[in-house]
Amino acid sequence: MGEPFLELIDIGKTYPGVVALDHVSLSVAPGEVVALLGENGAGKSTLMRVLGGVVAPSSGTIRIDGVARTSYSVADAIAAGIAFVHQELNLFDNLDVAGNVFIGREPVHGGLLKLIDRKTLRAKVRPLIDRLGADFAPDTPLAELSLAQRQLVEIIKALSLDARCVIMDEPTSSLTLSETERLMQVIAGLKADGVSVIFITHRLNEVMQCADHAIVLRDGRMVGALTREELNPAAMIRLMIGRDLRSLYVPPAAPPGETILDVADAVTSTYPHQAVSLQLRRGEILGLAGLVGAGRTELARAIFGVDPLLAGGISVDGEPIRIASPRAAIDRGIYLIPEDRKACGLLLELSMAQNVSLPDLASYSSFGLVDTVRETANADHQRERLKIRAADVKAPVGTLSGGNQQKVVLAKWLSMRPKVLIFDEPTRGIDVGAKQEIYDMLRRLSDAGVAILMISSDMEEVIGVSDRIAVMHEGRISGFLARSEFSEHNVLQLAVGHTV
Repeated sequence: MGEPFLELIDIGKTYPGVVALDHVSLSVAPGEVVALLGENGAGKSTLMRVLGGVVAPSSGTIRIDGVARTSYSVADAIAAGIAFVHQELNLFDNLDVAGNVFIGREPVHGGLLKLIDRKTLRAKVRPLIDRLGADFAPDTPLAELSLAQRQLVEIIKALSLDARCVIMDEPTSSLTLSETERLMQVIAGLKADGVSVIFITHRLNEVMQCADHAIVLRDGRMVGALTREELNPAAMIRLMIGRDLRSLYVPPAAPPGETILDVADAVTSTYPHQAVSLQLRRGEILGLAGLVGAGRTELARAIFGVDPLLAGGISVDGEPIRIASPRAAIDRGIYLIPEDRKACGLLLELSMAQNVSLPDLASYSSFGLVDTVRETANADHQRERLKIRAADVKAPVGTLSGGNQQKVVLAKWLSMRPKVLIFDEPTRGIDVGAKQEIYDMLRRLSDAGVAILMISSDMEEVIGVSDRIAVMHEGRISGFLARSEFSEHNVLQLAVGHTV
C-alpha cells in the first residue's frame, strides 16, 4: 500500500452529556480495504458522519492529500471523492433505477428548459449495472425492486461518483450469498483500480475475505487494530465486546411440546401454484431458510394477516382460525417482527414508549385516555430487560441505532402475551454483542413456551440458533432438517431445490 491520502487524526465528538468519539484516528491508503468494527453505539456511524462532512468534529484534524483542516463540509467530502453506501436505504420509490443513481446530477437538454436527458441518463447507468451483475434495467421502477436489489442500487449510486474512497455501511445485510460474492468481486476490482473502501459490517467472515486490516471502536474509543494476518473471529469479537463470545447454540430446557401453529397447504399470491405446510411446536425455534425471493417473507405476512391466503388454512392450538388482518393475528397471540423495521415495524417520529404500547393501547387506557405513567413505566422495564441504549424512553425511536430500533420492535410484543413470534431477519444490521442478546432472548422465550419461527438469510445464525430448519425454494418447502442434519451444504442444497 502507498502513503495514506486520507487521515482522521485524534477526532473527538461530544454532545451534551455524551462523548461519542474520543481521540479516534484512522488512515486510508489508495486501494486499501479497511474494516471498521464495533458494536452498535461504538461510534462507527458518528466517525463516518464526520468523514462525510455531515457533522463537525469537536476536536481533531482531517487531512486529505496532505492538506489538514478542522472544518469540513459535505461538499468537501464529495469533492475529495468520498462516497457512501448507507445501510438504511435513501432511495425514491417514484423514480426508476437511473433516476435514483443520478438524483440531483441528471444530464439535461433543451436549453433553458433543462429537461432530463433520459436516454443519456440510462446509458450512463447501464455499465454500472453490468459491473455488479444486477438483474434489473436502468428504467426499472424502484418500487418493483426487492430489498436486496435496492441495496445494489445504493452501491451503483456510490460507484457513479468515481469515488476515491467508498464507505460501505452493512452493504450485504440484504444480499443473497451470490450477490454478496459478487460484491466481494466488486470490492476487489475497486481495490485493483486504486479505490479505497471503508467496510462496516457485523459479518466477520466478510472482513476476513476482503479487508487488508481492521480497526475496532468501543464506547467511542479506538481499542485496537488488527493486521491481515491477525484477522480472525475470536480476535475481532474480543476487541469489539471486551470478552469472548460463547457458542451460538443453546439447547432448549425441555423437548418441544405440542403443536401451536399449524399451516396447512397455504398459498400466497407470490407463488399461486405452490402450497406450504409446516408445524411449529411450543418451546421450539424453527429456522426458515432459503434464498431471497423464495417466499419466506410472503408466508410470514400471510400468517400475520398482512396479505390474504389464496388457499389453505391456519390452526392455533388445534383450532382452525381465519386471519384476515394483523389485528386478528395479534388477538390470537401471533406477532410479527418484520424484515424492514423502519417501514413496517416502527413509527419513527413517536417515542419508544409510544411504539411499545401501540399494539395494546387498551391495556394502558382508561375512558379512552392513555395513562402515560403506566406507558412510560412499561417502556422503562423493557429498556432494562432488552438492554436498549436509549437515554430516555420519550425520545423519538428514529434517533436510536438500528440494533436498538430492532429491540424496540421486540419490546412491543414482549409487553403482551405471545404464543407465536415470527422474526423476519431478526439481527439484520445488528452487531455481534447485540445479536447474542437477541439469541439469548429467543431461547428464554422458547423455554417459556413461546413458539418461534425465525426467518434468516445468515447461514451462521440459522444453523447456530435453530432447533429445526425448514428450507424454502420458489414458494414451497423443499425440506426439513433435524439438528443432527445441520450443515451449510444441506441448507444450500435444499435452498436451490435439490434434495439432501
